[in-house]
Amino acid sequence: MATYRQVGRLLGISTRLSRPLVGSGYHSAGIHWTSHNTGVTRRWPKTPFWVVPARTMFIQTQDTPNPNSLKFLPGRTVLESGTMDFAAPRDAFCSPLARQLFRIDGVKSVFLGPDFITITKSDGNIEWKIIKPDVFAAIMDFFTTGLPVVNEESAPSADTAPSDDDDEVVAMIKELLDTRIRPTVQEDGGDVLYRGFEDGIVKLKLQGSCTSCPSSIVTLKSGIQNMLQFYVPEVESVEQVKDDEEEIAQA
Repeated sequence: MATYRQVGRLLGISTRLSRPLVGSGYHSAGIHWTSHNTGVTRRWPKTPFWVVPARTMFIQTQDTPNPNSLKFLPGRTVLESGTMDFAAPRDAFCSPLARQLFRIDGVKSVFLGPDFITITKSDGNIEWKIIKPDVFAAIMDFFTTGLPVVNEESAPSADTAPSDDDDEVVAMIKELLDTRIRPTVQEDGGDVLYRGFEDGIVKLKLQGSCTSCPSSIVTLKSGIQNMLQFYVPEVESVEQVKDDEEEIAQA
């Protein structure tokens, strides 16, 4: 017969195994869902294994310079490389995740980065506390399906990839964008795409939280332009270029 000490030890082990996983993070929203598999076999398995009765996913949020954009960090890879910007639901045909997020009322645009998702709301009067729970649920539900974030044939375009047609100045501009500028802009939930260099003018397209950010012009002139001019004397200025659809939406 088992002694009281042996019974207590077994109870202690059982308590530790049934304890849920715990995570931590800044501005994090813990989303928990519990496994419903409660069946217990009568025989011990031949090979020992760990049983995890509960799983936890933490989705962190981070403010951006744009009050209408919020950065969501699911704690896992979103895109293997590059970024993708979906300005409207019709642009999201190649991304199951973006399509799911556009079903939420108040979502204006979706931007996907390496490890984050930036949501821009359509109305500045809508409070984030109303939209965030639906975004949390949509992201969690999507990653449990195992579907690809984007279709294989719709991989992000490498706008700063080296080309045989690039001269020394253009190659230097692309390298600075990739190594110095884009990582900083992506930390704020946005991105900049290279669109050309002509007559001393670098043409860039802003994406994500930068698209409608009040400080986007300051970012271009005081940040990006100053850095490019410091390393590449041939750069005279930096200009923002917009697609026709963006100009119509902001008109």
